[in-house]
Amino acid sequence: MVAAVRTRSPVRRLLGWLVKLVLGFVALSVAMTVVYRFVPVPITWTMLGDVFTGHGVTKSWRPLSRIDPDMARAVIAGEDSGFCSHSGFDFDAIADAAKRNARGGRIRGGSTISQQTAKNVFLWQGGGYVRKALEAWFTLLIENIWGKRRIMEVYLNVAETGIGTYGVEAGARRYFKHGADVLSPSEAARIAAVLPLPKKRAAIAPHGFTRRHGNTIAARVGVVRRQELDACLR
Repeated sequence: MVAAVRTRSPVRRLLGWLVKLVLGFVALSVAMTVVYRFVPVPITWTMLGDVFTGHGVTKSWRPLSRIDPDMARAVIAGEDSGFCSHSGFDFDAIADAAKRNARGGRIRGGSTISQQTAKNVFLWQGGGYVRKALEAWFTLLIENIWGKRRIMEVYLNVAETGIGTYGVEAGARRYFKHGADVLSPSEAARIAAVLPLPKKRAAIAPHGFTRRHGNTIAARVGVVRRQELDACLR
């Protein structure tokens, strides 16, 4: 007597494929994170966008040891004062940003440098719950696999510093005609002030909010140094 062949239901087959898809994504994302722990990030989705729109891409990778320390201090002062103390997420900053946005006016974000790095390297620009969930996942990965120095190094090399310009080395040469290894606190602050809206702000002859924000960051660079808010990078 031949036993009847049991077939799985469509639901079970679908679940099986979903499990395989999730496991494949986890394995691929971990592998990419490990590779980028040691290898410079060659290109990002944002860079590809500039290529397709005809802007081109100007970038030059520099190790953190060859970037003026005031540049990292400037982005800590302007973007994420708790960079060295949090584990990737600053929940107080997120709550504060939500309260400010609820009151109206200029929209503020609560993303840390780690979150911005995860988004810049692995994901696309824009919002949405899916992208935010993926951003959280990659933030956890880079915090645990890269560590703070590598996160800062990658951030300073892939962050957009102007239309078609990526990284602080290319930004320094575009705006100040010299490398990122000899930035003054004022120059570093100007680049940091551009980072939130690089396609709409310029570090040369800044005006309005960009100028005020840059001056505020420049004043805080010394605070970051004295209070050792950049201790994890030393």
